Amino acid sequence: MPKDNIVAGIDIGTTKVVAVVAEVMPEGRLNIIGLGETPSGGLRKGIIVDIENTARAIAGAVEQAERMSGCQVHSAFVGLTGPHIDSLNNRGVVAVTGEDGEISLEDVERVLQAARVIPLAAERRIIHVLPRQYIVDGYDGVMDPVGMCGSRLEVETQIVTAAGAAVQNIMKSVQRAGLAVDELVLNPLASAGAVLQQAERELGSVVVDIGGGTTEIALISQGSLWFASVLPIGSEHITSDLAVGLRTPIVQAEEIKKEYGCVPADAVPDNEAVEVPPVGGREKRRVSRKALATIIEPRVEEIFTLVRRELSSAHFQGLLPGGVILTGGGALLEGITGMAAEILAMPVRLGWPEGGSGLADMVAAPPYATAVGLVNYGARRLAHPQAAATRETGWENFWSRLKSWWRELF
Repeated sequence: MPKDNIVAGIDIGTTKVVAVVAEVMPEGRLNIIGLGETPSGGLRKGIIVDIENTARAIAGAVEQAERMSGCQVHSAFVGLTGPHIDSLNNRGVVAVTGEDGEISLEDVERVLQAARVIPLAAERRIIHVLPRQYIVDGYDGVMDPVGMCGSRLEVETQIVTAAGAAVQNIMKSVQRAGLAVDELVLNPLASAGAVLQQAERELGSVVVDIGGGTTEIALISQGSLWFASVLPIGSEHITSDLAVGLRTPIVQAEEIKKEYGCVPADAVPDNEAVEVPPVGGREKRRVSRKALATIIEPRVEEIFTLVRRELSSAHFQGLLPGGVILTGGGALLEGITGMAAEILAMPVRLGWPEGGSGLADMVAAPPYATAVGLVNYGARRLAHPQAAATRETGWENFWSRLKSWWRELF
């Protein structure tokens, strides 16, 4: 199988690492050929705290995906998350230098470089410079200015930054797993690419990805990212609340949450009960399902209250007719869409990764939204490398590939 049409994505989450391998077909369609998933023990709230454990989890997930796909993975598009993520809007302006005023690809690259000139603390790194629209001689709404004529080129961008130490730890973990990093990709950006329909991208919508240790937010308008944020709270906190409230081990609390958890408490009949194993292995006791919901509901309400606060801080002046799309493993909690709609005062639906063939049915679930979004992003990069957002990891990618080649040679 040709190597130049294989793309891999690695979602390094707080509770699990997921690796997806896909073949990019000539027409641009994705053919999912490999999936690997291993528990993750080296992260806390999306931040790596143990590089060795994280590297082992990455290697395990990739090995599973390689066995299933029948091809070897040398590099991957890797998701980046954590409360250190920040985003801001900025504008760049340059004069068009081409003959007859024709805008070239070099002009586009120069204006993107101009947009990334922002005050940045020494410990911060630019991850993405995402163009929202180009403006040619005052005329806005231009998506691809190459070939157009004008004397002044402007761009409105969304710039995503991250803590340099967190970026380095991700890179080191992937490299210790024996892989090169094609590109670091913002998790909520990847999730949005997997679950949003075209109309939702254009009209305006919000993707909320509830993971184990984080809740990721992406506001998409006119087909591009307007705002992104990561909250240090997720479904793992619901599990911890259940473990404490029911006095049961974490493992059993997670199983109870997945099978019997629901919100709101008012919607649960009084006569439904659940068997709960106590700490220490004593005899199980029965607890009403309504009691479970009363433990879960405050934490879910807290998550969406924080999401509402983050959206208010974005100062987005437009409308969001697409509403909210919930995804991630935490979005599978029964009744969560209704509670989200009430708190956020917007229509809410559950987001499932769509598109692709092959093993696409295996990853067609909210917990795999980020991993599927990463291979979607990688496929677009293979098809249109010149249209990719500028980033700061180019030299790092070059050197990691060079080192990988050197190791293979000897």
